[in-house]
Amino acid sequence: MMTVLEYANDVDKSVAEIIDLCGKLGIKANQEDAMLSDDDIILLDNEIANDSELEDDNDENVDSFDNETFEDSYEEELEEVEVVATVKKKKKNPKKDGKEKKENNFAQQKKEMYKHREKLQSNVKTEDDSIILYTEGMSVSDLAKVLDKNVAEIIKKLMSLGKIMNLNAVIDFETAEILSLEYGKTLKKDTTRDEFNFEELEIIDDPNDLVERPPVITIMGHVDHGKTTLLDTIRKTNVVAGEAGGITQHIGAYQIIYNGKPITFIDTPGHEAFTEMRARGASITDIVIIIVAADDGVMPQTKEAIDHAKAAGVPIVVAVNKIDKPNANPERVLTEMSQNGITPDTWGGDTLFVNISAKTGQGIDELLDNLLLISEMQELKANPNRYASGTVIESRMDKYAGVVCTILIQNGTLRLGDAIVVGNYAGKVRTLKNDKGEDLVEAGPSMPISITGLSECPSAGDKFMAFENERKAKDIANERVQLAKKRNMSSNTSVSLDDLFNRIEAGEKEVNVILKADVRGSEEAVKNSLLKLDVEGIKINVIRSSVGAISESDVVLAAASNALIIGFNVRPNNKIATYAKEKGVDIRLYNIIYKVVEEMEAALKGKLEPVYEEKVLGQAEVRKLFKFSKVGTIAGSYVTDGIIKRDAKARILRDGIIIYDGSIGSVAREKDQVKEVKQGLECGITIDGFNDIKEGDIIEDYEIVEIKR
Repeated sequence: MMTVLEYANDVDKSVAEIIDLCGKLGIKANQEDAMLSDDDIILLDNEIANDSELEDDNDENVDSFDNETFEDSYEEELEEVEVVATVKKKKKNPKKDGKEKKENNFAQQKKEMYKHREKLQSNVKTEDDSIILYTEGMSVSDLAKVLDKNVAEIIKKLMSLGKIMNLNAVIDFETAEILSLEYGKTLKKDTTRDEFNFEELEIIDDPNDLVERPPVITIMGHVDHGKTTLLDTIRKTNVVAGEAGGITQHIGAYQIIYNGKPITFIDTPGHEAFTEMRARGASITDIVIIIVAADDGVMPQTKEAIDHAKAAGVPIVVAVNKIDKPNANPERVLTEMSQNGITPDTWGGDTLFVNISAKTGQGIDELLDNLLLISEMQELKANPNRYASGTVIESRMDKYAGVVCTILIQNGTLRLGDAIVVGNYAGKVRTLKNDKGEDLVEAGPSMPISITGLSECPSAGDKFMAFENERKAKDIANERVQLAKKRNMSSNTSVSLDDLFNRIEAGEKEVNVILKADVRGSEEAVKNSLLKLDVEGIKINVIRSSVGAISESDVVLAAASNALIIGFNVRPNNKIATYAKEKGVDIRLYNIIYKVVEEMEAALKGKLEPVYEEKVLGQAEVRKLFKFSKVGTIAGSYVTDGIIKRDAKARILRDGIIIYDGSIGSVAREKDQVKEVKQGLECGITIDGFNDIKEGDIIEDYEIVEIKR
């Protein structure tokens, strides 16, 4: 910290200049002895550095900004921007050559990056004078203005159409379109300016602003077929060693350089519980690699991956892995994939198949060459000269850094200090790192990065967009929150403590669960897997689901609601564990998702009442009838299937229709009463309480057995 006077001397400025600058930046310092914090000094340093750099820029560089927007937002863009290195105060000797400033190149980059900020261009202004844009809520006077006509003339035209409207009346699109056509203009809805719903924002770029971007490749396939190992080989790392059970638990995103060109890869889990995660991966990709083990063939998640890839409408490349194994059978893979609608190019189809060994590296270069070739044919482009937009891949809560969010930039450039909206949350990019953990000052299209600066963990798959200032980002986030609340009012599934007590006392069978996970993607996957458990008569009620460590409040809620706590890749500390034991709360910890599902399913089945089902024992065809006054009708029958048992339940079928349901009275074989008769033998059968049997009827016996759970 230092006073205003001390800082003014340090930067060779007058006290009045510094006080004026403080006012501009919102720093409360109006006298020379006012104290400046380290954060205040960072803001002042950045402002002074950029002022001096902007003065040196030529007019061409200055004109690249929308000056009004820049001046309004610049203050906020610099707020809370943290310089990684400790702020070093300048020496009072003005002759110093500024070595201290240059020592930290990263900090210098952070200062310089603000010279080249873009505007958010919701739409490119069309050069076609015949096209005009209709905005929501457009008035008659607004329409007259865009048509370059007198308002009175427009009102007369409206009267001829049978519409009496004044200049301030809102005109609907259909009416405005008719008027526009009369003046030789084409009206189009300007839906691209609705930044509130930025997920649906149609961004139209000037073709001259578009540049080639790296392809985004998603690797999909069945569990243990080698997705992550393939990525390991490409990256020359060992990611799989860090995954529990050798199964990818989260979506990972990485970027490599191959033959001088960057390629972005997204690795998705193969286990069936991660359906939603794989669906998200396919939705943001340009090319899908479906990896199939040559020794295993097409498996359930392989078929699911095919469905996701087809739904995404992107090119598919099949990597036939593990061809180095002795029992490898690539031809089997080709056959099975063709049976599932993926025909190899060698068989006249349009899908490329590449034989590889992720373990040895065989065929990897061929695979990468083909990926680059396909991406070139797609002509993938993006505009780096706009505020960034993209998709959340993963998010987690870090003990030291707070919310860490992995995102994929799909358009524009994201920089440190950018104000962003992610889902319903607003924040500022405080740190920006690549997949190797290296600090960056900016990142462009198709680049996977991790950022901090959000207050809450967004959901995987949420869209994000950067805006010109923090005020606007917060306003948009608040609007989205309010809308979300309104949407959830009618479908609110949260459970109060009183409601829980009532349900338990009423004897309703349910298992209450509190779920805590390390990252949002895993939380969603585990939660969805639990809710999908199909066990008759038992309901799973996830009363709390969140990211982070197991807390005391989780234990309190679990005790009050008779719930168990499931922790996925998280553990309680000793204090929380002891407290849970005292409260009688069961905490179960897992790091492999199918173990959660298996144990929960077993627990649910243990709570069920016995369930019975019908088991068919056999069938007999009636071929001759014998009627006796004392015995009734005896059906001379031939056992066509299974066995016919005495005292078993039985039904009579005639032309496939059940005409009677009762039980077998007796079974005779060569005048002797027997307990049962097997298939291929003749016998006489009586039915208790039923004598209206006819030749050709089918006697089907069965029993009711308890189903083991």
